Amino acid sequence: MEAIEELAVQPCTSSLYLRPFRLSYRQNGTKKFWDFMRTHDSVSILIFNTSRQCFVVVKQFRPAVYMCEMERHHPQVFQNQDKENLPSLENPLPAVVGVTYELCAGIVDKPGLSLEEIACEEVLEECGYRVSIADLRRITSYRSGVGVTGSRQTLFYAEVNDQMRTSGGGGQPEEGELIEVVEIPLEESMKFAYDETFPKTMGVIFSFMWFHNNIAPKLPKK
Repeated sequence: MEAIEELAVQPCTSSLYLRPFRLSYRQNGTKKFWDFMRTHDSVSILIFNTSRQCFVVVKQFRPAVYMCEMERHHPQVFQNQDKENLPSLENPLPAVVGVTYELCAGIVDKPGLSLEEIACEEVLEECGYRVSIADLRRITSYRSGVGVTGSRQTLFYAEVNDQMRTSGGGGQPEEGELIEVVEIPLEESMKFAYDETFPKTMGVIFSFMWFHNNIAPKLPKK
């Protein structure tokens, strides 16, 4: 996962996932504009393995996170962003700075499938557990990237056990996915959520808190 080589930054003139726009508008009599990107909505799934009393999350390299760290250490990387040829990335940082812990998730890009069906597919592909729509509990939906994308993510909860695991997960290599499945023991989950040495998404923190408020009190006492 962390064997990243031959980095190069280039202008993005077209994308299957992002479309940049500029909105001009008038608000309370003042003329304004705002740059934004249209992208896909998404689903995410908080997975709890009842056999081992642990959360199942994923770990993967995120180029956007990596480049934020690159810019922080090497500000010149994006200084010439309007030029056709951007500087080559000399002295790159170790790839681990771009690795994050996340909930199992996926974009909503299949018009024929419901959010629940997409969530079930993602759980199987990324984490190896076969769940049905009946196994899902919808927690809530929220807006992410409100300053840039405004996309909606819908969060589900699913309980699994060891018998429901049919593969090792890991995503779809043919689509370039390289995902590591990680188990976070329940008793260590809130410490993990607030430990900044483990880079993670807000979805992990929020969903762990939701679990401790809504599910944990109903668990059998040891």
